Amino acid sequence: MGQEREGFRKLTTWQKAYDLVLEVYRVARLFPKEEIYGLISQLQRASVSIPANIAEGYERNHRKEYLQFLYIAKGSLGEVETYLSLAKDLGYLSEKDYLAVENKRVEASKLLKGLIKSLDP
Repeated sequence: MGQEREGFRKLTTWQKAYDLVLEVYRVARLFPKEEIYGLISQLQRASVSIPANIAEGYERNHRKEYLQFLYIAKGSLGEVETYLSLAKDLGYLSEKDYLAVENKRVEASKLLKGLIKSLDP
């Protein structure tokens, strides 16, 4: 909605959500291999969904649809929060690694909420 050259990539919200995905993939390598089809898969899927839905909604060029995709991204942030808490409580993540990814999740969440607020009448 707006910037044609860079489109959604120019959005700070998308950039921070993308950074979150990269951090999720980094820490997921620390999980036990038996979680590859369990928690790792769920965490990665949910995290990728965040910037993907921001991008898809942006490309729809209709405010109502854009908001719908932003709310889906917001729901995925809730999933990621849950999966990260589980990973920490199960001992798959150290406090340091948990905080590294959780801080990125919180930052992406704040930006997404701000974007939604700016577009929702």
